Amino acid sequence: MSMHDLSAAPWRKSSYSGDNGGDCIEAALGFIPGAVPVRDSKDPEGPALVFPAAAFAAFVGAVKAGEFTDGEKYLVP
Repeated sequence: MSMHDLSAAPWRKSSYSGDNGGDCIEAALGFIPGAVPVRDSKDPEGPALVFPAAAFAAFVGAVKAGEFTDGEKYLVP
């Protein structure tokens, strides 16, 4: 497992996250070649998940295409 120092990462907050008031996640696009770190914007000192750039792009594409219109069905109890 490779660890990355994300202290200088250029975090960008999401512009909208449903009825939660927005700014729920942040991503550091382009900071790690071929990967995208993602973290909870309300816990900037907490952990970050690092996704392959292609997987993150597919996720963003699915969101833009409206594939997550019923968010509750994707939650795991």
